[in-house]
Amino acid sequence: MGMDVPKSFPRLRVLWSFARPHVRTLALGLVLALAGSAMGLASPMVTKWVLDALGTGESLAGPVLALLGLLVVGVTLSLWQWTALGALGERVVLEARESMVRRLLRATVPAVTRRPPGELVTRVTSDTVLLREAATSSVIGLINGAVMLIGTLVLMTVLDVVLVGVTVVAVLVVVVLFALLMPSIAKAQERAQEQVGLLGGVLEGALRAIRTVKASRAESRQADRILAHARSSAEQGVRSVRAEATAWTIAWTGIQLAIVLILGVGAWRVSAGQLEVSSLIAFLLYAFGLMEPIMELSQNITALQSGIAAAERIREVDSMETEPVAGPGVRTGAEAGSGPVLELRNVTAAYGPDAEPAVRGVDLVIPRRGHLAIVGPSGAGKTTLFSLVLGFLEPQEGTLLLDGVPYGELTRDQIRARLAYVEQDTPIVPGTIRDNLVFSHPDATEEEVARVLREVRLTEKIGVLDDGLDTPLSSTQVSGGERQRIALARALLRTPDVLLLDEATAQLDGLTEAAIHDCIRRRAEAGAVVTIAHRLSTVMDADSIVVMEAGRVRAQGTHEELLAGDDLYRELVTALRIAASGKAAAGR
Repeated sequence: MGMDVPKSFPRLRVLWSFARPHVRTLALGLVLALAGSAMGLASPMVTKWVLDALGTGESLAGPVLALLGLLVVGVTLSLWQWTALGALGERVVLEARESMVRRLLRATVPAVTRRPPGELVTRVTSDTVLLREAATSSVIGLINGAVMLIGTLVLMTVLDVVLVGVTVVAVLVVVVLFALLMPSIAKAQERAQEQVGLLGGVLEGALRAIRTVKASRAESRQADRILAHARSSAEQGVRSVRAEATAWTIAWTGIQLAIVLILGVGAWRVSAGQLEVSSLIAFLLYAFGLMEPIMELSQNITALQSGIAAAERIREVDSMETEPVAGPGVRTGAEAGSGPVLELRNVTAAYGPDAEPAVRGVDLVIPRRGHLAIVGPSGAGKTTLFSLVLGFLEPQEGTLLLDGVPYGELTRDQIRARLAYVEQDTPIVPGTIRDNLVFSHPDATEEEVARVLREVRLTEKIGVLDDGLDTPLSSTQVSGGERQRIALARALLRTPDVLLLDEATAQLDGLTEAAIHDCIRRRAEAGAVVTIAHRLSTVMDADSIVVMEAGRVRAQGTHEELLAGDDLYRELVTALRIAASGKAAAGR
């Protein structure tokens, strides 16, 4: 019957999807739990046997050995169950984390960037811990607690039906109380966890922009914003605690009152000769132990509800749209030199189904060799073109071709193996300088690494570091310009067919910038270089310049042609101070 329950409850079905692969271990845990409970249920009856033996003068060896046997077997079963379910819980957490991490890294760029990174990190770290208890021990605890409660009441009925009536009334009051309070407890816990996720997202963003936060004197304001989520989480937690405390206080009081009544009624029945003293003592032992299954039921219901909410958040990650991991991949493209390396034909694309197109009807040919610069005002669609070329974004209309082969006939790996990309923010990946340099090509040789370091003029910088290339890299250890050069070196490590640069010289000094432009010019002689340009030197170096406006290609030509024939380009030249006098500056 337990296997069919998830089919009836959609939320429980989500949780069950995590537990289903481990049915055998769960079944073993349930058997061990029920066996351990049976040992506990048998103890008061054996105690009655001891008392009866004392009254009749029989040997106590049998009942005492039985009590010892129950203790040893119960402890062994408990240890076995605890170990088995604990190990299972860790496996469930590991599998959930592995699934989410792989999904996040395979997801499309728009799907990942829609949510704050800190919130996604919270789902991988915090939510999986809530899932562990719910997907393993909670279900078993619920079944075991129910069996314990029913078994206790049945054995109490065997001892005395009248006293069971008093007990059942108390149990019913407790059950009704928990049925009324548990939804509010679970809702408060769910809201608290949601606030923890929001806290993680805002905190991650603040730490990423810590320099801006400090320079803006916004430490206190940002802390207040972050801690608002912490306070909200705490408030929801307090509500949950209050509801739990109320439930447990009333439940405990009800059970204690029931025990008082059992003592009174039981003593009267013993004095009337209707009940043996040993039976009354055994009954009281069951009554004292009645809170254990009730507590187990309530705690596991709470954990189950929290786990279900966590499972839903985890499954939201699993439902994120992913990039196609494979395609036909059978076309190899045209022979080198027989046509443009990249081509966009009437491409329209947006960052969501309801979003306005970021580019519209773009036609663009990228020659197999040479330097193409893309300019335009903010929001013109320049970065979107790179996202399309790299396969981060799918076109709504039109076609992209690599060596004359439509993107739809190639895998993402085939496309990206031909490209190299340097982002404007030049993020570094966790690890050493070497890890960052060989990130795209982990099999690169020492000679190749040394060559690109010379090209970007980093040899001397790395040479003075104690650990050289094995120096751990963090944003505090290198300047923005050095990070930019490391990213460029990574892109240049293996000669790409197309080098995509989102203004790769923005943070470089004049001398280094000139050297990098020499490097880019050499690459443009062997392959295609496409830059999103914001500086004079980049534009002046380009063989061809594309002017974009409102998601469309407005004009294309050389610097001189566009100065003479395009008003927007002339405005951009003035705004960016790209004047004719800048030619001399670029040559220095």
